[in-house]
Amino acid sequence: MTEKTWAYVLYLMITVPLTVFVARTLYRNGRLFLHDVFKGNDALAEAVNHLLVVGFYLLNMGYVSLFLKTGRQVRGAEQLFEVLSNRVGIVALVLGGVHLANVWVFNSFRRRALDGDQHLAPLDSYEQTPTQWAAPR
Repeated sequence: MTEKTWAYVLYLMITVPLTVFVARTLYRNGRLFLHDVFKGNDALAEAVNHLLVVGFYLLNMGYVSLFLKTGRQVRGAEQLFEVLSNRVGIVALVLGGVHLANVWVFNSFRRRALDGDQHLAPLDSYEQTPTQWAAPR
């Protein structure tokens, strides 16, 4: 195998497990967060969490695949590590950006759910009626 082939193999051996690790972390922690957002509706929380993780996998694995090819010459171990560190570093930055976007989505879900709770008057029964809000004078 050539050095370039080794760069490709090592790149995939690093980036695919890194993507899986981040996705599993998002799934595990997102489940608890979405459980709170959807007020205990576990089925809905699980479905949304699964959809977000599938989207995360598709986006990142697609990026990893598209970013595999390099036009640089790879001759020797030094250039191999230079190309590899460049590729893995960029993938790690993209993973971090997508992770932050996922957290932002989770937070916006939660904020919407909490804002919805503030517009309803507390009642003893199961009925919920909106409160009348007036601007302060």
